[in-house]
Amino acid sequence: MLLVYEVKLHSDIDQVWQRIQNHSGDMFKTITGLDFTYEIDTSANILIPSRTDYNISKSDAKKVLDRVPLKGPGEISDDVRGPSYLWAILHDSRISNDEW
Repeated sequence: MLLVYEVKLHSDIDQVWQRIQNHSGDMFKTITGLDFTYEIDTSANILIPSRTDYNISKSDAKKVLDRVPLKGPGEISDDVRGPSYLWAILHDSRISNDEW
């Protein structure tokens, strides 16, 4: 008999989103070394980076989470808003985990 196991490689988006919320206001760095912070609008589930005037949705974070680790934001630039910010946040040790 062949047994098939599903391996969950990444944390649930709700767990990761909670870590993202916990670090709202902290300093992060883009892949090019630019500092930024962000705020979270919990009523709309959006992330608001300090270096731009557009919002990044939790659903965009989920799209990226399903693909990490990534070499860089260019791998997701056509798929989500704020790829540099999402890449930086999801690859930061405060948000990421040992599973990726």
